[in-house]
Amino acid sequence: MRDAQIHATVNIIKKAIKQWEEPVLGIVARESHDPFRILIACLLSLRTKDQTTAEASQRLFVLADTPQQMGTLPLKKIERAIYPVGFYKTKAKQIISICQSLLENFEGQVPNTIDELLTLKGVGRKTANLVVTVGFNKPGICVDIHVHRISNRWGYIKTKTAEESEQALRKKLPKKYWIQFNDWLVPYGQNLCRPVSPFCSKCPVSEYCNQVGVTTSR
Repeated sequence: MRDAQIHATVNIIKKAIKQWEEPVLGIVARESHDPFRILIACLLSLRTKDQTTAEASQRLFVLADTPQQMGTLPLKKIERAIYPVGFYKTKAKQIISICQSLLENFEGQVPNTIDELLTLKGVGRKTANLVVTVGFNKPGICVDIHVHRISNRWGYIKTKTAEESEQALRKKLPKKYWIQFNDWLVPYGQNLCRPVSPFCSKCPVSEYCNQVGVTTSR
């Protein structure tokens, strides 16, 4: 993919994804506009399917939806609410730790910078970027497995890790696409540009894609 082709590619993908369900984190962001809910839902979503994340988030937010409330919940109660998300016991401890940190260091508010978010236990660059972009509408690039895979598959960047992809995209992806890039590529990666045997014959951006690393396709 040549650099200039990213504009046509983005426009095509924005139209294509309308046929699929919106990712759960997008729904949380749109319905709540609450950085704390977005932060916790993102934490729950790691290594967990969207439907499981949505159900666990809903159960937890019924019990508490602020750092003040959630920080007082017993550990076992949080574990029961979020089960069966991946690593639910570890995540329950992280949730309590995050709430304590927010209350002690940030006056009970979710910070709006990546560096400050990274001080919270269990929060990595993916989560920090997502909270900054969808929670505060500030520039950032949330790179998950789909963004990393697809950007490299196109040949738009050439990186080995998600963190390298974030830095590469910050250098060359037009800034007007930063905030929503993850929102566009996640459903595209879940439904069409899959990790194994992607649907290249149905892909509307195949003419721009170098198919890097693709050995079999449909």
